[in-house]
Amino acid sequence: MSPASTGASTAVGAVATVPSSASAVSGVSRADSDSRMAPGGPGYRRMSLALFLAGVATFALLYSTQALLPLISGEFGVAASEASWTVAAATGGLALFVLPMSALSERYGRRAVMTASLAVAVGVGLLVPFAPSLGWLVVLRGVQGAALAGLPASATAYLAEEVRPRALVTAIGLFVAGNSVGGMSGRVITGWVAQEWGWRIAVGAIGVLAVACAVAFRLLLPTPRHFAPGSLRPRVLARTVRAHLSNPLLCRLYAIGALFMTVFGGVYTVIGYRLTEAPFSLPQGIVGSIFLVYLVGTVSASTAGRLVGTLGRRGALYLAGGTTATGLLFSLADSLPLVLLGLVLITAGFFAGHAVASSAVSKTATTGRAQASALYQSAYYIGSSAGSTVGAIAFHAGGWAGTVGVGVLAVLGVVTITVFGTRAARRQTLLAAG
Repeated sequence: MSPASTGASTAVGAVATVPSSASAVSGVSRADSDSRMAPGGPGYRRMSLALFLAGVATFALLYSTQALLPLISGEFGVAASEASWTVAAATGGLALFVLPMSALSERYGRRAVMTASLAVAVGVGLLVPFAPSLGWLVVLRGVQGAALAGLPASATAYLAEEVRPRALVTAIGLFVAGNSVGGMSGRVITGWVAQEWGWRIAVGAIGVLAVACAVAFRLLLPTPRHFAPGSLRPRVLARTVRAHLSNPLLCRLYAIGALFMTVFGGVYTVIGYRLTEAPFSLPQGIVGSIFLVYLVGTVSASTAGRLVGTLGRRGALYLAGGTTATGLLFSLADSLPLVLLGLVLITAGFFAGHAVASSAVSKTATTGRAQASALYQSAYYIGSSAGSTVGAIAFHAGGWAGTVGVGVLAVLGVVTITVFGTRAARRQTLLAAG
């Protein structure tokens, strides 16, 4: 498959291996001369576990209020569209600050920025339960999202620098799998805790979980060996960002990430309202347990590397989009088993698509990797904020069918962009042959 079809650059090989001339003369293999981490090698397991736990903490904190929106609506007397701002503010804060934080990681190091991000986000998370009003809750959530911004882009840049290229998709898939576990555990824990003690105690419990993950992350993550400090000069940053945004391959991947997250953000912001209302009328604890379907996302994200190896990136994106769309249609049924099946398919498709697109961004960018990843994360979380807000508005206007309609349009966008990439690849092939 041509890399142009999904936004992967033909320059990937430029960063894939960096053999020394001595190695070439002596006959040592490229894999042996590459000092970066690989499965089974020193530090790889510690690194994988550390970033997995960072992913758990990130998604648990970022979406800690999502399963609790009906309770928050009840306490403050607001509609779903207003309560959804407690989710949109966090993801929006992350989207706005991920690029500046990635610039700091270029100067001060990936591990330092990730550690600081988690520390601040955890501290704010322990204050969230004491918010006196919806306005203060939204403000605290916005600050928390901004603090978390240093982690996603820094993590993928760290992996691109410290892990061998052949293992990169798998390594990023494990980080994304941590996201899915964090999203799942946060929602399940908050659902059951809130049923007994209210939403404030529930988000406090997530804060305590995040503290444990943050401490373990800092103790486990190996010291970077291939990081080279960059410049904080605004002109340098602007030039790097401009170069990434002028790359049509990267721009397609950014759009794909945003559209996948629009679906996911809308569905999981609104699903709690749907399941607590007729004909389901489920209690809060059971609604929280619905998020166990995130385990499917853990599997689909961690196997994204094999999926790309079998189908290619373009084929993997088609499969992810088709799976997501099928899940949306199943979720329209007034049958709980079919709704659950729909959520399973939506979750599997989303996490697979996200892992494929984000890893392609890391491989495409040969310079300014943190900024390239930050732009992807920014687009991704803008999609989350848009999905949360528009999905809630659509639900208020047209019920669950309205939210599904928003999701289907977003999936059609993913397919359209991928088809455009396919045609671009064919044109390049014909030009090369001619």
